[in-house]
Amino acid sequence: MLVVRSPVRISFGGGGTDLPAYYEQFGGAVLNVAINKYFYTILGRRSDECIQIISSDLRLCERWRGLSAMEIEGSGLEIPVAALKYLGKEMYVDLFLASEIPPGTGLGSSASVCVNVLKTLTSYLQTPLSKKDLAYTAYHIARNVLRRHVGKQDEYAAAFGGLNFIEFLPDGSSQVEPLNLSPPTMGDLQNNLMLFFTGAAHNSWEILEEQEKSTESNQRKPVQALAQIKELAYQMRDALRAGDLPSFAVMLHDSWLAKRQVSSGISNSRIDGLYDLALRNGALGGKITGAGGGGFLLLFCEPSRQPDVRQALNEQGLKEMTFNFDLNGAQVLVNDPFIDNDEHSASRWTFVPTALSKA
Repeated sequence: MLVVRSPVRISFGGGGTDLPAYYEQFGGAVLNVAINKYFYTILGRRSDECIQIISSDLRLCERWRGLSAMEIEGSGLEIPVAALKYLGKEMYVDLFLASEIPPGTGLGSSASVCVNVLKTLTSYLQTPLSKKDLAYTAYHIARNVLRRHVGKQDEYAAAFGGLNFIEFLPDGSSQVEPLNLSPPTMGDLQNNLMLFFTGAAHNSWEILEEQEKSTESNQRKPVQALAQIKELAYQMRDALRAGDLPSFAVMLHDSWLAKRQVSSGISNSRIDGLYDLALRNGALGGKITGAGGGGFLLLFCEPSRQPDVRQALNEQGLKEMTFNFDLNGAQVLVNDPFIDNDEHSASRWTFVPTALSKA
């Protein structure tokens, strides 16, 4: 039996420049961090030459007699089915899928699913992928197999974990730079961040499709806004390296203002009102996670002002989600043949170090 988990992420800056319509022309750059909210896959062997996938989040269960019987479209389980079909290796297994957060919240959960399932299947087949290959393969499946309008950053966050500055070059290659901040700076950054669920799950692909079309047609306003967003990502990276969190907070705010110029679907009157309310109560900067339109409101707020922000947003019906940073990325938690007598599994248990905890 195999148990594998992968994190979701929060993005600070550069979102949108990881879309091929942009980075193939200008190069892209993002700054993000993985957090300890996870997607899980449990794999067990079957003896009846069938493949079964159960999703607890989508409340779906499908069973097929081998790969040839599987169709990607229409099952509701497109991501795990696409991963199985892409690998093309006949195996008879149960896959149980579960997440700590609902889909469509702007935290990169779809990418975490694909990274997780790929990590599970390649571990089971004893053909493990490097973190970089895992991220790229998951992106390839989402972009080219499922034909979804997605950027690259989410897969890299799920595969690598930690705080990373990632550059996407015009030739299609990517460079991942882990930001190994001092423990005090890393702890202060984590302690100054807050996440509130706006209560509006969304499908970001439509927003990203609109953004890609405007970039491909070289519309001046969104292209200029994306250039500013990319430059701010570099500046935020440098501010974190220097331990300058106040400047980082200002840049987070400026990046959100620029992001709203990219597409009309990124924000709305309710999101703008909630963000302004948080600023009036002490937040120094923030943004909506993901492509926009809903999901989580990320805020940078000094701990002394957090009670005021928390109360103001709670009165508007928003629920806070506490979190820590994840430093490990996608990894196998349990890989043990004894449980289901499966020769594909190795006799190994992995004990995961405790994530960086908030003070």
